[in-house]
Amino acid sequence: MEATQQISGKDAWYPTGQKDIFILRQLVTKDFKLKYRRSALGILWSVLNPLLMMIVLAAVFGSFMNNRAPEIGNFPVYLILGNTAWQLMADATSQGMGSIIGAAPLLKKVKVNRYVFPVQKALFAGVNYAFSIMAIALVMLFEGVPVGPTALLWPVWLLMLIAFSSGLSLLLSALSVFFRDVMHLWGVVLTAWMYLTPIFYSVTLLPDWLHRLEVFNPMYCYVTYLRQIVLFQSVPSPQMHLACIAYALGSLLLGYVVFRRHEHKFILFI
Repeated sequence: MEATQQISGKDAWYPTGQKDIFILRQLVTKDFKLKYRRSALGILWSVLNPLLMMIVLAAVFGSFMNNRAPEIGNFPVYLILGNTAWQLMADATSQGMGSIIGAAPLLKKVKVNRYVFPVQKALFAGVNYAFSIMAIALVMLFEGVPVGPTALLWPVWLLMLIAFSSGLSLLLSALSVFFRDVMHLWGVVLTAWMYLTPIFYSVTLLPDWLHRLEVFNPMYCYVTYLRQIVLFQSVPSPQMHLACIAYALGSLLLGYVVFRRHEHKFILFI
């Protein structure tokens, strides 16, 4: 609601595509201001949160993970790369899931493309992740891990993960309008999914049958891709590139189709 009050008469005559971009920008800015409102440290929490989480997880898992899986390399960097990537997807989908329900007062009064609300949550998670890169840089500097030229693929990776998260947000936001239980169930799914993704352990610790199934875990592909280009300074294989692109496009297509097919009924259930 606050975002719409800032739209001038001139902005109302924007073509549809430009108007959607304008609304997305306004909503992302609003969420960013609300997130750190009345916070003494403000935006610094985007750097401190991943650092503190890394310290806790490193203290709990570091000693035996390094011994059992030397292929992990530098464990603190390995850990913060996986954890921040996971948090981006989890934040985007958890917030995007309730975005249509949360925007109900606005949708009942103003004609606006509904897809901007779940997509905006994914974009906001991506912006927040951009600040957490500073935390990753600090850990790499402290641990003496250099940044190689393969890190130039980082924006490509980020775009793919945001696209994947946007598709999931579209799907979940549509489902949650009709089935409120989805909002409770998704938390359970995220917890199970997190433990099945090698965030704080090596994939080699998994049983062979589960190891082979990891290729069907989108977050395993995205986390592994990021670690390869940043920590191990190697270019991911063509198969890994194709997997990440396929999951991003597949998620977007599925989410868009489900959302567009049912969005005309949203007003009856929100």
